Amino acid sequence: MQFRSDAVIPTCPFLSTSSKEVKCSKKGGVCSLRTYELSTTGEAQLDGRGSTVRTLCPARFEEGSEIYRWIGEVVLGSNVAVPIGQINFLERVPLIGAADEGTTRLPEVGRIDNVLVIPGSDPLQWCPVEIQAVYFSGPNMQLEFKTILEYKGSGVPFPSRVRRPDYRSSAPKRLMPQLQIKVPDLSRWGKKMAVVVDQDFFNAMGKMETVTDLSNCDVVWFVVRYKEGEGRVRLVRGAHVYTKLQSAVDGLIAGRATAQEKFEEKIRDKLKYRSP
Repeated sequence: MQFRSDAVIPTCPFLSTSSKEVKCSKKGGVCSLRTYELSTTGEAQLDGRGSTVRTLCPARFEEGSEIYRWIGEVVLGSNVAVPIGQINFLERVPLIGAADEGTTRLPEVGRIDNVLVIPGSDPLQWCPVEIQAVYFSGPNMQLEFKTILEYKGSGVPFPSRVRRPDYRSSAPKRLMPQLQIKVPDLSRWGKKMAVVVDQDFFNAMGKMETVTDLSNCDVVWFVVRYKEGEGRVRLVRGAHVYTKLQSAVDGLIAGRATAQEKFEEKIRDKLKYRSP
């Protein structure tokens, strides 16, 4: 995590290169979260039960371009493929209320997060990439920055508010529609969708039916981990998993409809406490 004040914007260590400096785009400069516990001195210390790093900013996945080398090797069979950034994927259709379909240029909508391409390939060899971090649930992080700035102790003050990774918003509400919209057309083109998430995100999903070969899948999950050592946290490769689109959707929903009788019993319980 980097702390960013309004006066000083830190450089993003994951997007910057030796020839190009990229400034952090997040006001708080927070790349990730992990769990802490209250020490005997009243300050924050790492959770003794073990604390994994949860990715909050998609840029955190960009460390050393390792994910792109990995995806290139697995999906394209190449370690020289290069990411070229976002590409618009969907074209907007005429709106019901449009007066004249022929007079207005309709903007493109819906982008693919990144496209990996083998330079000079003919026919063109490429792979679409979606990158999904997790949102967090809880009060504005600015409250903690104020506390840190005012803290006079030698350590780190314990967080004043409770925050947690919100996988229910990130998985079925954000990532699932992206796959449902894009993967069917990509599959018709013979393309596999690469999806990058961290280990905790993947573990929060429901069990999915997997396939054993790239040729039989629609989605390839690239699950990264973080390894600590030598005073830093490094992104490392975890597992890659092949699934069909429907299995991916089932995993992202991570739930199933309750029985009708049970649901109607809940309705009756609500009615008991309804004001007349």
